[in-house]
Amino acid sequence: MRWAPWALLVAAAGAISVMTAPGQTAGLSVFTDPLISELGISRTEISASYFAGTIVGAAAQPFVGRALDRFGARVVTAAIGVVFASVLLALSFASDIWGLTGGFVGVRMLGQGALSLAATTAVARSISRHRGLALGVTSAIGSAGISLAPVGLERLISVVGIHSAWRWEALVVAAVVIPLAFILPGRSRRPHEFEDPSTAQIVIQRESWTLSEAMRTGMFWVIAASLAVSGMLGTALAFHQIAILGEQGLSPFEAAANFLPQTATGIAATLLVGVFIDRISPKLFVIFSMLTLAGSLLLLPVVAPGATALLYGLVLGAAGGSLRGMEAAAYVRYYGTAHIGTIRGVATAINLASTAVGPIALSLGVDISGSFILPAVVLSALPIAVAVLAIFVKPPSRGATSAGG
Repeated sequence: MRWAPWALLVAAAGAISVMTAPGQTAGLSVFTDPLISELGISRTEISASYFAGTIVGAAAQPFVGRALDRFGARVVTAAIGVVFASVLLALSFASDIWGLTGGFVGVRMLGQGALSLAATTAVARSISRHRGLALGVTSAIGSAGISLAPVGLERLISVVGIHSAWRWEALVVAAVVIPLAFILPGRSRRPHEFEDPSTAQIVIQRESWTLSEAMRTGMFWVIAASLAVSGMLGTALAFHQIAILGEQGLSPFEAAANFLPQTATGIAATLLVGVFIDRISPKLFVIFSMLTLAGSLLLLPVVAPGATALLYGLVLGAAGGSLRGMEAAAYVRYYGTAHIGTIRGVATAINLASTAVGPIALSLGVDISGSFILPAVVLSALPIAVAVLAIFVKPPSRGATSAGG
């Protein structure tokens, strides 16, 4: 076979997804407190730096999506790998808030945004049969690696310091992403070349929607809103996780280790959603994700070392994992594959921009209330609102686009 088999493509995309960790909030969270200490800045200042870097990084995602549609995942992913590694190397020389902000722009744009978008779009466009499962496995591999990264990075930083840790990350990203990019499909690859698509899938491909058509439907915005709320709140909780759980009595290592139960249920939820997403309405998973996210926020007041901290991690992981398993498959299911890179590029930009708001919003809430608890409880209203909205929005249809779907 000219093209890599199904399993190899999924494994490669999953491994590339793991390499987004240096740009993900989980991977950056363990740098937060050491950076505050070393640079002599406040928690709100570093949150503002993160906000600025993420907002600028988000603006590039629609262009990345268009590039994926035009040039294919192979070339785009290889280019991202080269630039991402270079940015991490440059970040290791940052010595003030301005250099740090520039680094945040690069790692959020390329890691959290572009590299993740490229890996999952490659799978979504190339696999037709069991697409949901393929995306679920890809996301589960990525989620596992990203969630485990803070534990290893916390140990690495304690041994070599933050600057050398970034240099090690640059080396690993270059060594993994660039070679694996050549397994991904190139520009000439047609959707569904791996397998013979079913009649229903042929219809979906024939009726692919453009970005402007998709954006006139309510379902596009429900999924985008769920991504935005999950990105905002999940990022806020992860970015400040050491401090949040420390306030509840956990040590820094125990707080970092809480990513492990988040990983366990995140992987399970991602895989389960991947299995069922092709047969069950995606908005049911939106509702589940939003309600479990609200539940994790409402659990924080009772979290303490031991069982309640474990429960918090399990619930929060289920919230994020169910959404990761749903998003790409849902957009393909509703809008086809012809313009999926462009459509998901806009959705990714919205998601990434929302992650900029979360850490600074929570930090400002702490400045006002003196604790993480009150702002977390207040913010739980957002996922509840999206869950309610999802109940009333209908699946998109051609005749309903002008009315908002």
